[in-house]
Amino acid sequence: MDDDRARELLAAERARIERSLSGVRHQDDGEPPDPGDPGNAAEGLYQDELDQGRAEDLRVQLQAVERAEARLADGKYGLSVESGEPIPDERLEAFPTAERTVAEEQRRR
Repeated sequence: MDDDRARELLAAERARIERSLSGVRHQDDGEPPDPGDPGNAAEGLYQDELDQGRAEDLRVQLQAVERAEARLADGKYGLSVESGEPIPDERLEAFPTAERTVAEEQRRR
């Protein structure tokens, strides 16, 4: 894959993740909690934990983009970090942060 296309894919992936990350915030509906309804407190806690988990997943994805950008800068983008084998362009188009070939990823799991 050519470097310009790789930069374009990684920039789009970064923008998608950052946009999602900025949207992961518990939205208070402005309604005062009903002290007689213990579900109100639980709902807020549940949403906060869900948001924290989603934010952590997005931060992990952002780290993968940063690693891919570093590989691009080093001239190693599109090569497996495990074997050095080329990662097919089709895989990189679908998954721009791919670090391994499909076969290597399957063995790893």
